[in-house]
Amino acid sequence: EPSRACHTGAMARPQTVDEYIDGFTGPGRELLEQLRALAHEAVPEASEAIKWGYPAWVHPSGTILFMVSGHARHASVAFTPSTREGFDAQLAGFATGKGTVKLPYGQPVPGDLLRRMIAFRVREHEDDGVLWM
Repeated sequence: EPSRACHTGAMARPQTVDEYIDGFTGPGRELLEQLRALAHEAVPEASEAIKWGYPAWVHPSGTILFMVSGHARHASVAFTPSTREGFDAQLAGFATGKGTVKLPYGQPVPGDLLRRMIAFRVREHEDDGVLWM
């Protein structure tokens, strides 16, 4: 049976980030694990939580900094629209949404870019008081 990159859907809504990632196989799981490691490295003070069914990294103040989600052929990282807009030029090669960046499975994670976006988001929250959407 071929492995599925997308969520298996076999379990109830995940209660932890571990459970969420465990619902994926192959490239999907690999990418989600890479994003999780990057998040821990970039914002070690943030805590993990499941928000609206997706992994989120939460500032010690209680505000969501960013979220990730896995899909059939890509993962998305969701920031505030202001964070995403601040990186328009660097995101030219990626499909983006209001606050999201799509990362296709099987392609290298743009680690430096994501670290800069996370740092921007933390500053935007701590210095400018920007909350989640």
